[in-house]
Amino acid sequence: MELARILVDGVPKAVVVEDGIAYEAQGDWFVERPRRGRPLGPFESFSVLPPVERPSKIVAVGLNYAAHVTENDPTRKIPDEPVLFLKPPSALLGHGGTILLPPGNRIDYEAELCLVVGRRARRVPESQALGYLLGYTCGNDVSHRDFQYKDGQWVRGKGFDTFCPLGPWIETELDPSDLAVRSRLNGELRQNSRTSQMLFSPAFLVSFISHVMTLEPGDIIMTGTPYGVGPMKPGDVIEVEIEGIGVLRNLVGARDDRV
Repeated sequence: MELARILVDGVPKAVVVEDGIAYEAQGDWFVERPRRGRPLGPFESFSVLPPVERPSKIVAVGLNYAAHVTENDPTRKIPDEPVLFLKPPSALLGHGGTILLPPGNRIDYEAELCLVVGRRARRVPESQALGYLLGYTCGNDVSHRDFQYKDGQWVRGKGFDTFCPLGPWIETELDPSDLAVRSRLNGELRQNSRTSQMLFSPAFLVSFISHVMTLEPGDIIMTGTPYGVGPMKPGDVIEVEIEGIGVLRNLVGARDDRV
């Protein structure tokens, strides 16, 4: 089942998407399986919102594909535990929205499989971890390299408004163990890997993170990006495609203070 959020006459609505058509979603996603209501029209004809309205947190994982670890820093070592950081919910952007680049020399795209928490998870075992998820979506961990390298930690470089595109929807029926993860910049393939190449699997990540912090319904886990990250500039189109989910497409623009 594909679950999304759209604007209908300026009002946010939760929808079920089937064969490209948006239907009203009846029921609370985080309480029961939604039921399909009346049709609203073609999904792509609406303004699309991030599929989760107000996550309490967006937990991101760095350096989770071996080939990416040394891509921008040849001195990095393969981590023996997941490297965690947080992106603010204010960075969220929906499918079709415009990533606004602030001033800077290099701002990169990073295609990622994202996990959507479905129920409270606290110290859950890895064997049960995927049962705590509502589903999966595509994400782009937009990264301002100037500040990431300058600061020595990643909050500012990863936290600008519009730096967390998610969507286009949440896919609830999926095995995340071996999915293709791709990005395309202006139609050109830039990243092409599989989730089976992760150093730490989705189930391990849910369990590991839940032993650090309680995960709440609607929280997002970004599972890391594979090799092939690169810079974007205003006027570009960046696409993130996850096998079994779909394509997250965003325009790239300039913030009003960017020269």
